[in-house]
Amino acid sequence: MNARIVHVSQPTTEGVPRCIVALVRHQVARGCRVVVVSPTDGWLAAEAVEAGAQHVPWSADRNPNLAVPGEVRRLRRALRDLDHDLVHLHSSKAGLVGRLAVRGAVPTVFQPHAWSFLAVPDVLSRATVAWERTALRWTHRVVCVSESEREQAEEAGVGLGDRARVVPNSVDTDRFAPRDRSEARRRLGLPADRSLAVCVGRLCEQKGQDVLLRAWRSVRRELSGASLALVGQGPWRDRLAADAGDGVDFVGSSTGPADWYAAADVVVVPSRWEGMALVPLEASAGARSVVMTDVAGARETVPEGCGVIVAREDPDSLAAAVVARLRDPALAEREGAAARAHVVAHHGLETWGGHMLAAYDGLPGARL
Repeated sequence: MNARIVHVSQPTTEGVPRCIVALVRHQVARGCRVVVVSPTDGWLAAEAVEAGAQHVPWSADRNPNLAVPGEVRRLRRALRDLDHDLVHLHSSKAGLVGRLAVRGAVPTVFQPHAWSFLAVPDVLSRATVAWERTALRWTHRVVCVSESEREQAEEAGVGLGDRARVVPNSVDTDRFAPRDRSEARRRLGLPADRSLAVCVGRLCEQKGQDVLLRAWRSVRRELSGASLALVGQGPWRDRLAADAGDGVDFVGSSTGPADWYAAADVVVVPSRWEGMALVPLEASAGARSVVMTDVAGARETVPEGCGVIVAREDPDSLAAAVVARLRDPALAEREGAAARAHVVAHHGLETWGGHMLAAYDGLPGARL
C-alpha cells in the first residue's frame, strides 16, 4: 500500500496525539506516506516525525472563536502543498476547521474522539449538533471509537448512516507492558511502600478530576497515608490545586506515562464524558486495576473482573471503589492481570491499525 494520508490535529499532548502517533507507526509500516499537520507546541510533532511522518506546522487555538477563518485559510494553504489521497481529521477543532477548509474536495475522515456537543451547555449543544449535521455533506467517513459514541450521535440527531465505522481504540501492548512497581517508583522518586492512586489526563472539566478530589477526602479518612498523583496539565490546574487536600500531587504532563501506571496500585478515570478513553487501555496493558466512571466506551474497556465502573459525578462511589483496591492489593493484582489479558486479546495495535485502514476502504476517489 502506498496511500498518502494526512492527519490533522489541534491537540498536541495527551490522548488524541497518542492515537495519531500509533496510527502513524502502523501506517508507515504498511508503506503509507503520512503527514501530520498540527501546532508546534507539545510533543506531537517530534513524536510523529520519529514515527516516520512528515510534519507540517499549523497554527490553531483549541476552542472555536473568531480566529477560525484564519485557521481555515492556513490549513487550506498547508493542504494545497501536499499530494494526498485523504485527510483524517482528529477531534472537534480539526473537524470544524478541516471540513470548512477541504469541503469534501478530497476524501475526508472525521474522528471525533468524543463528541463536542457533550462538552457544552444546552443552547450551544444544539448549535453544535446542527453543525455536525451540516458538516456531514463534507464528511465521507466518521470513525467512532466505540459503539456508544456512534449511538450518542444518532440519539442527538446526527444521522451518520453508512458513513459511520466503529473502530475501538487500541494500545501498544508492548510499549505499555507490565513493569516492576518498585523500579517505577524509584525512577519517579516515589516512596516504595505508600498506597498510590494515579489519574492520567488533561486537567479539565471533561476528565472529572474535581470529582476525584472530592472523593479523595473520603479516601484519606480511611487510608491516611495514601497518595494521589494527577498526571497532566490543563486549564483547570489552578482551580484543582486550590481544592486539593492532603496527599495530592500535581506532577505535570508526561509523554510516556507507563512508569506512572506501573507505580500505581490503582488507576482512576473519573471522566464526565468520553468516546473511548485511552487511559484505561494503557493502564490495563500495564496490568493495573482501573476504577472508571460509566461513560461511553467504559464497559468495552473495563469489563467485569478487570476493575470497576462507578456512576459519574458520584464521589462516594468513586472513593469506595478506590479504597477497596488500596486496602486489598491482591484484588487489584487479580484485576490487573485480567485487564492485561483483555486488552491483548481485544485492543492490540495491529488489529486496530488494520481496522482503521479498512475504514478508509471505499472512499470515493481515494487511491488506497
